[in-house]
Amino acid sequence: MKRYPSIMSLRAFEALSRLGSVSSAANELSLTRSAVSHQINMLEEVVGFSLTQREGRGIALTNKGSIYASEAKRALAILQEASRDNRGEEVAGKLSISCAPGLANYWLCHHLSKFSKQYPKLSLHISSPEVPDDTSNDNIDLFIAYGNGNWPDKYVRQLITIRLFPVCSPRFLKEIGGLGPPSSLIKMPLMHLVNHTDWRVWLAANGISNTQLEGGTVFSDANFVQSAAIAGQGIAIGDNMVSGNALAKGLLIRPFEKSIKSPRAYYLVASSEKVERQEIQVFIEWLESMIADAQAKYDSY
Repeated sequence: MKRYPSIMSLRAFEALSRLGSVSSAANELSLTRSAVSHQINMLEEVVGFSLTQREGRGIALTNKGSIYASEAKRALAILQEASRDNRGEEVAGKLSISCAPGLANYWLCHHLSKFSKQYPKLSLHISSPEVPDDTSNDNIDLFIAYGNGNWPDKYVRQLITIRLFPVCSPRFLKEIGGLGPPSSLIKMPLMHLVNHTDWRVWLAANGISNTQLEGGTVFSDANFVQSAAIAGQGIAIGDNMVSGNALAKGLLIRPFEKSIKSPRAYYLVASSEKVERQEIQVFIEWLESMIADAQAKYDSY
């Protein structure tokens, strides 16, 4: 499966390679230092080798990183030249986006006005699939899908790395009188998304393996899981994006600090023909910029 680096990741790495520090790159791109570091980490996952290394108190490029920096600058220069060629054309038309429901409801729908102000003549049509990794609708231009990255013969680019951790409402924690060690969760009302996998993986990471999870409620949609958790119905597995806003507002809390990297992530998926369209490219660039700031913010909760 071919994976493509994001424009935002390339921009972050190019700025770092040219300016010599994460802070300088962050200032130039109007991002946080955490957001720049996250973008470079994502780029290293795509290319499959280390681009940077520690050097004293600072950071330096590896040998492969120096070579890749030249290629990144060349690629960005080509994209910039293409933008100049189209500078007199205002982006217009219709763009159909399919987004996994949890991310759509708890993040994307809160930021769409910013895109509309930037591209007022481009009409966005947002929908959600029944299954988060479904990319089969031919009427959709771009999918923001949640899955394992395996969409053969498609343009696939990782957008967000997800970390999983238990969440519950403060009221629920108070009503049960607090929690003991992670093993005490087995006797609690656990809530699940689609199946029991996320809970089993998190518990195993905390030394509780071969657990027979019985009872609880299994939901088909991340919206249902989060709403039930906020309403104090039990303990769910949350993540740094879908749960980020609720954690920031105090609607949810994390009873345990331990988090694990999800085996799934959010990906941009499209046909190789459609992805070249200007309206898709401007939406991807806007989306990656917004996600970089959001992940840096929510990862701290």
